[in-house]
Amino acid sequence: MGIDDLVNKAQDALKEHGDTISDGLEKAGEAIKEKTPDNIDGHVDTAIDKAQEYIEQQKNK
Repeated sequence: MGIDDLVNKAQDALKEHGDTISDGLEKAGEAIKEKTPDNIDGHVDTAIDKAQEYIEQQKNK
């Protein structure tokens, strides 16, 4: 299995399970924000938003 096969599998997973992955990211972000100082919350939100944007882009390919 080459790198192209892995990339294709990852893209297929995002297309098929993108909503579930996005929900999981949201829950993970909330858990992180509970455990870290409040001044980190904005950074966590930004990272989650960027990841969710990427998932949407991959779903639409």
